[in-house]
Amino acid sequence: MVLAIHGGAGTILRSSMTAELQLQYEQGLNIALGAGYTVLTSGGSSLDAVEAAVASLEDFPMFNAGRGSVFNSAGRHEMDASIMEGKRLEAGAVSGISNIKNPVKLARAVMQRSDHVMLSGKGAEEFAKQHNLEFADDSYFYNEFRYHQWQEAAKEDKVQMDHSDKKFGTVGAVALDKEGNLAAATSTGGMTNKKFGRVGDSPIIGAGTYANNYTCAISCTGHGELFIRSVVAYDISCLMEYKGLSLKEACDIVVHDKLIKIGGEGGLVAVDKNGNIEMPFNSEGMYRGCIDAKGNKTIKIYKD
Repeated sequence: MVLAIHGGAGTILRSSMTAELQLQYEQGLNIALGAGYTVLTSGGSSLDAVEAAVASLEDFPMFNAGRGSVFNSAGRHEMDASIMEGKRLEAGAVSGISNIKNPVKLARAVMQRSDHVMLSGKGAEEFAKQHNLEFADDSYFYNEFRYHQWQEAAKEDKVQMDHSDKKFGTVGAVALDKEGNLAAATSTGGMTNKKFGRVGDSPIIGAGTYANNYTCAISCTGHGELFIRSVVAYDISCLMEYKGLSLKEACDIVVHDKLIKIGGEGGLVAVDKNGNIEMPFNSEGMYRGCIDAKGNKTIKIYKD
């Protein structure tokens, strides 16, 4: 049983991180790891585990997903999420949704209770109402720090990442359960001051999220447009399936070579069918954590 999670990547510098802030981020990662791993050790599925871990990260206001989502150009919260399981390659995704407390839960509902893979906007919200998913009003998603981010971005009429210092705010999880099944889930609030219903890689199966029992499970965080163009999550799986590369080899090629060549910054968490974990990134840092097959826990932010 293996679990890995991330809370976003980007220009995360020690020089701009206080000890108190670092402790809070690490606490959020720790709580999410606990939520997901408890599911696995209780005999739950990898799908249940990644949903639990991502929902925990969505509930933690310091990560740009769920409660901590950034403001769009209209001063609203517009969220995306996806989930996928590796046994039957079933997947669900939602984009451009508002007031859903846990977008990852809606993505799973789309996967299991509809004939579709992706629903968007008002239609997805209507589907959520019909299936009794939990809504929250605007005040639940209001965050003073996020509000000031949006005000600064709006003043200059620019779209920016989660933080002005280029932090790609997305959360995600990958897991392998005792049955050998893989799963992945990803959730995000997108870019501050985003316009025109912009959608990044997080809800796109094969770009930001992918799981296949024959290869691996992947959840990405980074500059979404570049991750979409590179079909990052599926590309790693393909390199393993068709070229016989290891998870590490495939991740290194995609994250440290192919993405960099087109200016793609960010990272991902990955686990393969044998329980190997990789958490590569080409940015200054990535909020990440994992529990390996031996039960060893790791939580990190920086490169070392």
